[in-house]
Amino acid sequence: MTTASVTVRVPAKVNVQLAVGPLRPDGFHDLANVFLAVGLYDEVTVTPADELRVTCSGPDAGQVPLDRTNLAARAALALAARHGREANVHIHIDKDIPVAGGMAGGSADGAGALLACDALWGTGASREELLEICAELGSDVPFSLVGGAALGRGRGELLTPLETGGTFSWVFAVADGGLSTPAVYAECDRLRGTTPVPDPEPSAALLAALRTGDATALAAAVSNDLQPAAVSLRPSLAATLTAGEEAGALAAMVSGSGPTTAFLTAGEAEAEKVAEALRSSGTCRAVRVTSGPAPGATVCGTARSSA
Repeated sequence: MTTASVTVRVPAKVNVQLAVGPLRPDGFHDLANVFLAVGLYDEVTVTPADELRVTCSGPDAGQVPLDRTNLAARAALALAARHGREANVHIHIDKDIPVAGGMAGGSADGAGALLACDALWGTGASREELLEICAELGSDVPFSLVGGAALGRGRGELLTPLETGGTFSWVFAVADGGLSTPAVYAECDRLRGTTPVPDPEPSAALLAALRTGDATALAAAVSNDLQPAAVSLRPSLAATLTAGEEAGALAAMVSGSGPTTAFLTAGEAEAEKVAEALRSSGTCRAVRVTSGPAPGATVCGTARSSA
């Protein structure tokens, strides 16, 4: 019996803190990036094929690149190169994470394809090797592999797992179109001008709130240094944030580089109330309700053949 396909489920993320340091000579920024994985998932299935190809289904599938720029394709190529083989697989992405929404959907697909190809090919890559490849692919990809909650240093790829003491309820409002992450960082730099920027540090209050599972304390400590830039580039986000706050969200923020907005609530019932208000507000395209933390990339299915 040989493995005919492997399916990996991989979560979205929200940044409960995104502290952005000064611009580095290499064009990146040092970050103190506190990730929380949430229960919106893409499923990535890899199957042996004559050549590398990518397909995608689900909401916004038409916005997903299907060439070798896709992080899932790049992950397969990277693992294959390290192990002296061809990346001859069909990668199918069943997409449920908002596209270009600041929730690491592309990064999730990269991590999912990497884990799936490792299982399909039996390469036996260590966790350290997988994380090394993830870091080469992009700043958010390592966290997509790990999940849960973690502090990201460097560009966000140097991870320290964080303890969480409970489940946090979230509502996400999906905007029309996407925002370019590089453009948001550039706008952040422009808005800051010549003002000195301190080195980024995680909030002690925020880490304590995660550890104790205190949603009210977490709401008081969340922050996103990219939010002013995202709102500057997409002023309509301000109305979405206001609608969620007025509906009773404990905290309202842009998720990562946006344009998805995230609303922390006191519990599931409050999340449904905020979601309904956002749906009727006319300020967003879609609304999703979920919770975190969620597990990282996980093999959820394999198929066997006798060939």
